[in-house]
Amino acid sequence: MLAERLRLGLAGFEGFSWQNRGMPTYRDQGVVLRTYRLGEADRIIIMLAREHGKIRAVAKGVRRTSSKFGARLEPFSHIDAQFAVGRNLDIITQVETLHLFGAPLSSDYPRYTAGEVMLETADKLVVEGEPAGQQYRLLVGALQALSVGTNAGPRPSTMILDSYLLRALSVAGYAPNLQQCARCGAPGQWFSAAAGGMVCADCRPSGAAKVPAAAWQLLGMLLSGDWAATQGCPDTVLREVDGLVAGYVSWHLEHSLRSLPLLERDGVREG
Repeated sequence: MLAERLRLGLAGFEGFSWQNRGMPTYRDQGVVLRTYRLGEADRIIIMLAREHGKIRAVAKGVRRTSSKFGARLEPFSHIDAQFAVGRNLDIITQVETLHLFGAPLSSDYPRYTAGEVMLETADKLVVEGEPAGQQYRLLVGALQALSVGTNAGPRPSTMILDSYLLRALSVAGYAPNLQQCARCGAPGQWFSAAAGGMVCADCRPSGAAKVPAAAWQLLGMLLSGDWAATQGCPDTVLREVDGLVAGYVSWHLEHSLRSLPLLERDGVREG
């Protein structure tokens, strides 16, 4: 049996038990962040997992038409998978689908591009080999909200994205200061990504933006996930906050997000 499977290049190996070869295995749930081709029929899958953080693993034979789980290993897929520990890369041996977030997002371009920004952000913020349970839970919750709305009803996709970005950056150690000047602790009205959030008139650096009280309030609501309090927020405030969050993310990530310029913002078009 084993010799036959090796002869066939492990095609259709989804039911194959790697324990038979003495290879240690583990299981975890995760979201596929991105994939790229390897050889003629394989793919390398990058996923954010609940217990193991960011995993880079090989899915053998998934580009063949006979593969049973190739479609389950696309970006946005929330899966339960089993891995065999490999010498350089682990190997995906079993996959069960939990949620296919890509299906509802693919028919709505603003939501899809917002989701792309989320996947890329998670990929940049999480280091391979380090636990990232909070980042995993934030990403799953944000993709769920994009797909079906929040507990306060449908929300603009850019509002959900801004909330995710603020919270993901906070978990990574880049929480914006929204209560007092980041430099001296005095009350402030200006926002500076370089300074870390709110700054006062005396401390504000060049390029700081003056922010109205309503925008500060919305930033706090998005950071805490208080969706009920965001009801009825004016479009002008949504646009201003969206710009502040985009600037903050671009400043604090080592490289700008490639997907961010492609984002179709919909804060004034959705209910």
